[in-house]
Amino acid sequence: MGGSLLLPGVIAELLATDAARGLIVDPLAPREPHFQPKAKRVIFLYMSGGVSHVDTLDPKPRLIADHGKKGPRGYYKRPNWDFHTHGQSGIEVSEILPNMARCVDDLALIRSMRADHGNHFEATLGIHSGSVTFTRPSIGSWVSYGLGTGNRNLPSYVVLAPYLPYAGEQVWSADFLPACHQGVRVLPRNEPIANLKPRVQPASWQEEELGLLQSLNRRHQQKRATDPLLAARIRSFETAFGMQMEAPEVFDLSRETDATHNLYGMERGAKFGFGWQCLVARRLIERDVRFVELIDAGSSGNWDSHKDMDEHRRMALNVDRPIYGLLTDLKQRGLLEDTLVVWTTEFGRTPFVENPENLGREHHAGAYSSWLAGAGVRPGIVYGRSDDYGIDVAENPVTVNDFHATILHLLGLNHERLTFRHAGRDFRLTNVAGNVVTGVLG
Repeated sequence: MGGSLLLPGVIAELLATDAARGLIVDPLAPREPHFQPKAKRVIFLYMSGGVSHVDTLDPKPRLIADHGKKGPRGYYKRPNWDFHTHGQSGIEVSEILPNMARCVDDLALIRSMRADHGNHFEATLGIHSGSVTFTRPSIGSWVSYGLGTGNRNLPSYVVLAPYLPYAGEQVWSADFLPACHQGVRVLPRNEPIANLKPRVQPASWQEEELGLLQSLNRRHQQKRATDPLLAARIRSFETAFGMQMEAPEVFDLSRETDATHNLYGMERGAKFGFGWQCLVARRLIERDVRFVELIDAGSSGNWDSHKDMDEHRRMALNVDRPIYGLLTDLKQRGLLEDTLVVWTTEFGRTPFVENPENLGREHHAGAYSSWLAGAGVRPGIVYGRSDDYGIDVAENPVTVNDFHATILHLLGLNHERLTFRHAGRDFRLTNVAGNVVTGVLG
């Protein structure tokens, strides 16, 4: 009983003492951006496996006309689905994504993305960390490091991932950044985050244990006045305790209306599926979680349609309605005004095949599509262009470094100034490259 009463006072006193000494006592404390931001938070929708741009978001009439003809790299293969114009912007989207197509007037669609590698592992690392050769902190970790958290009772970086993607947990790793900036993985199940429920019952016993632990830490701190890490570790205990109080409510969807469940394509009581992930993401950003990533599939059973492009139909059906629901819900609640939504994959798929009888497509790093929506994004536009077959970028190429620089810019962060000293040099998300894509800014 005494522990729960003493805990806030102990923390406050420790923080005040360290602040007076000029020490960094709380790496998750909210930090001022470099300039006025358009976005306060990010929802990062990652489609694992390599979505075919020419079958989804990048129409190629020439590819249809020359279907079956042999080109320099193989036989041209037409898309499996037709494209239609949508919205006032008249943007063309494949019929495989009918619900996402209803949102085109809110999207800045980039058709000139270019990946740095053609293998899943490296390309997945690249789109998350900016590096395909070395392990580096994830973009979510960089955002957490740059801006801190808006809610001390929840992680600043949450990853909703039912399966492990290519590159595994490195996808949301903080690497050399302070470990508190690492993504916390949430699984669609009865207990989405492990150990949320106190193992000690009644709960008041755990509070007393924590109170005693904080008291011992305080004594330890008094004897080590030059140690800036101790108060941060104490803060981590406080966050864990706060998560036990607040996180269960985040994952309790029972108070959401039937209309909201239907909007996301969910059945009431569902605790799995991309609709669940999208709705939980909205609830997390409502509570000021800084960066929420949604990964739709793992390192198998994903968009990697080598054998048959019709596999894309199953993958699209899984995400199309929930993404429409998410964008619509954010817009209705006024959250899209300061929330940046990102949709991407690691690379595209070949517009050609080695054998004209092939039903699938291979990996393709030369050109693919992504989109941005929400805070600070110019809506209802297409930026960049791939060539007539979708093989190479023909206009306004956007590298992964450019993509990351633009996301950081919308959050009020200068990608060249967001650095961390490690191994004798300053590192940044965009390494030594990257330019903000001003053409997608509102």
